Amino acid sequence: MIYDISAFTTLDYPNKLACIIWLAGCNLRCKYCYNNKMIFAKKANVSDEDFYEFLKNRVGLLDGVVFSGGECSINKNLIKYVKIAKDLGFLVKIDTNASNPELIRYLLSEKLIDYVALDFKATKEKYYKICAYDYYKEFKQCLKLLLNSNIDYEVRTTWHYDLLSVDDILYMNKILRKLGYKKKYYLQKFFPVDNFSNLKESNKEIDLSLLNDDFELRFFN
Repeated sequence: MIYDISAFTTLDYPNKLACIIWLAGCNLRCKYCYNNKMIFAKKANVSDEDFYEFLKNRVGLLDGVVFSGGECSINKNLIKYVKIAKDLGFLVKIDTNASNPELIRYLLSEKLIDYVALDFKATKEKYYKICAYDYYKEFKQCLKLLLNSNIDYEVRTTWHYDLLSVDDILYMNKILRKLGYKKKYYLQKFFPVDNFSNLKESNKEIDLSLLNDDFELRFFN
């Protein structure tokens, strides 16, 4: 179900004017997540009819539609929503926690997506501790699908200094490069708002000079 719509963004789809469709529900419980209300929502705030009318009225005004959440890939209506957006002529981007490679495979095979933002949550050893579920293997499967695709994509990690050390981040980057990832690795700095674990901003001093040109640090989440 659709929790909300952000009518306009210049940040969430690189170099495109887009809207964001927020889909309720998630299969992870990441310690830093602040979307509690969206994850546990019991009813849609936007009907399918209103969703269609909204997009129809944005034809010619927006370039793309971003599907996010929550976790959009577990939403039973995602494929239907994506097809509506494509039929109206929009580019489609999805933000995903990389837990559903079969859906990514389908969307790629049907040419229904144009951009993917793929979350790399943690090292294999820390994945469950941070997310309460372990989809590390699925992340690697999703990345391999994107590496073999012809669409644009990025890999990103939300970085709380108490959860992942600089050494963890450097190791995760090494894993990405070994798998064949050659693009920028985006690090999204933790934003201190209400979250699952009541995390506060870390007091740790981090030497960001240890990060090379492979990385780009974003100060939004």
